[in-house]
Amino acid sequence: MLNLLDFDRQGLSEFFVKLGEKPFRATQVMKWIHQEGVLDFDAMTNLSKALRQKLKEIACISLPQVQTTQVSQDGTYKWLLKLDGENAVEMVFIPEDDRGTLCISSQVGCALDCRFCATAQQGFNRNLSTAEIIAQLWLAEHSLRADGYQVEKQGRAISNVVMMGMGEPLTNFNNVVTAMRLMMDDFGYGLSKRRITLSTAGIVPAMIRLREECPVNLAVSLHAPTDALRDELVPINKKYPLKELIATCRAYAKDKRYITFEYVMLKGVNDSPSHARALAKLLRGIPAKVNLIPFNPFPHSQYQRTTIEAIDNFRDILIQAKLITVTRKTRGDDIDAACGQLAGKVRDKTKRPFNILKK
Repeated sequence: MLNLLDFDRQGLSEFFVKLGEKPFRATQVMKWIHQEGVLDFDAMTNLSKALRQKLKEIACISLPQVQTTQVSQDGTYKWLLKLDGENAVEMVFIPEDDRGTLCISSQVGCALDCRFCATAQQGFNRNLSTAEIIAQLWLAEHSLRADGYQVEKQGRAISNVVMMGMGEPLTNFNNVVTAMRLMMDDFGYGLSKRRITLSTAGIVPAMIRLREECPVNLAVSLHAPTDALRDELVPINKKYPLKELIATCRAYAKDKRYITFEYVMLKGVNDSPSHARALAKLLRGIPAKVNLIPFNPFPHSQYQRTTIEAIDNFRDILIQAKLITVTRKTRGDDIDAACGQLAGKVRDKTKRPFNILKK
């Protein structure tokens, strides 16, 4: 059966036209599903009984199963969502005084093998469907509403979404973009494109396509100021080296929108003053915000967290170079919900090396 969560407004309109219905049925059903949280066709009372019966026969609104819910001492939520077979993914909600941010996964595992990331160590199974991506927002939004959580006057619990969970979003381009369009649709979740951020390790052709088709905020998982070091930490750099990546970032930022550069601080690896100066030189002239991320350990990781003093020194060098720089506050680390710690449950089907890394 067709899962209606797989469709954005255009796709849903085309679906209803093929059924012999008017295109506006799409907006009616979208409002029921995404805004009202209704999953039962019989409860969609502005649809005819005949249409409701037809939908029950050929379509469904299917969500992943919430396997576990954990709440950190700092208020961070983490959900484990069961998918098919042995697979599960994690999503994280981070509450703050002025916003509520949901971190969404796009793949079961990840194929990019970044050395400091727990997700990468799980291997890779498959891309998530559009339905499985947008369902994370549906589940979190309506679960938090039921708990009475609210950050916006109109009753919304989630004000920001970051595609920074498990997986590399740009290697699941079509499904991720369709889901983000649902997030931005006035009949979906009504989020501004400036309230959605996609994080990538640097899939250059897809970054170019994203700017043309769905220019949400961009975060680049950088972590090193030289090709030699980035080749080691972020292996996709061997295919799309820094010169090509940074040129693409400059083009993405032509409308003067800031690009966030994420930089995990690894003790004795990428955290010296010389690394900071090299990073400042690399990003010169780009509207950039540097997000320094204290490394969050996970089992069998080979790295250690940089000291606070060294992070502060690194930050000060970048600020002196007139780069907006902040140190990310670690949230949810007591439930393994912090940056780089999401692992879920992945039945690895790839047995690296991966085709995406081949020249």
